[in-house]
Amino acid sequence: MRGPAEAEAFVTAQTAVARPALVPEVALHLATEITPIWQATETWLGEQGIEPPFWAFAWPGSQALARWILDEPARVAGLRVLDFAAGGGLAAIAAARAGAAQVEAAELDPLAHAATRLNARLNGVAVQEAAGDVVGAPCRWDRVLAGDVCYEAPMTNHILPWLRGLARAGAAVWLADPGRAYLPRDGLTALARFTVPVTRELEDRDLRDVTIWQVAG
Repeated sequence: MRGPAEAEAFVTAQTAVARPALVPEVALHLATEITPIWQATETWLGEQGIEPPFWAFAWPGSQALARWILDEPARVAGLRVLDFAAGGGLAAIAAARAGAAQVEAAELDPLAHAATRLNARLNGVAVQEAAGDVVGAPCRWDRVLAGDVCYEAPMTNHILPWLRGLARAGAAVWLADPGRAYLPRDGLTALARFTVPVTRELEDRDLRDVTIWQVAG
């Protein structure tokens, strides 16, 4: 079993420090191409057919959430925040920079946690690792951030009832989506829209329009 230090060394070796187009004040360890890092990740893990290394890219939903929070820090200042399916932790880092009292990043991928630790360190903020699978956990947050999570039907069907339950328990649940196929059609209120520059390798276009939705309970 490879440990956290080895995971961080892998992330560092496979990425370069860069700044997302919409959030240039945040530096991240990012990959430039998906295929090489995907292959390297499979080799490192000793597994084939793994999920793409989402942690190595600043996806449009996370960029929109980070921009929205940094533009108005009062949205999270002094509050407990969860960055769900955090990837490399961009939204979590934005929340920490905006003065959140506590920030957790939830991920199942140990390399994503490694990337988040490195990225938080790079930006001089504290982000805690939410242990294990948080789906189904009782609400302990005031704000829940979820970027680009509706890209597959099984994922969406698994998480949406829980996110709605968190909203019923009193959390503000903000879902940032760039038009993914499985975004639910009801129980959402649009809060903001952003146009995010993206790469054609990841998105097959140059720009993505992202809407930040509030999820109803």
